[in-house]
Amino acid sequence: MALGLLSGLSAPLPPSVRYAGIVVVAVVGLLRELGLVRIRLPQNARQVPQDVLQRNPRRGALQFGFEMGTGVRTYVSSSAPYVLAAALLLVGQRLEVVVLAGVGFGVGRAFTPLTRRAAGSGDRWDADLRVRLRTITVTGSVVLVVAFGLLAVRHWWP
Repeated sequence: MALGLLSGLSAPLPPSVRYAGIVVVAVVGLLRELGLVRIRLPQNARQVPQDVLQRNPRRGALQFGFEMGTGVRTYVSSSAPYVLAAALLLVGQRLEVVVLAGVGFGVGRAFTPLTRRAAGSGDRWDADLRVRLRTITVTGSVVLVVAFGLLAVRHWWP
C-alpha cells in the first residue's frame, strides 16, 4: 500500500526514465545475485522482538506481524522483492496492482514453510535449499531483467 501511495512521487519523471530506472535496478539485483556487486539488502534478520514481547505481548505481536508482513523483520534471500518494489514505485501502478504484488509476495513467503513441512524432513529440505538457493535467486533475477527489459522495449517502441 505504501508503494502505491509513494508511486506518485515518480510521476514527474518521463516514462522512459522510469522504465530505464527499473531495468537498471533489475540489472543491479542480478549483479548482486551473481556476487559481482555487494549491496546489503534492507532487512532485519532477527525474528521475534523479544524486548517488546516481554514488556507488552499484544503490542509485540502486532509489531512483529507488521514488520514481518512488510518484509523488514525477516531474512530475504533474494534481491527480487526489492526489484519488484522499485518497479512498482517507479511505474506508478494502479493501487490494485500494488496490492496484488503484495499478496503475491505474501503467498511466496508462505510457500516456503509449507514446502518445508511437506518435504517431511526439515533438515534435508534446509540442506537442499542451501545447495539450490544461488541457482534459484540468479534465475529469478534473470527472469526479472528479461521481463522488465521487454516491458521497457515495449514502452519505447509500441
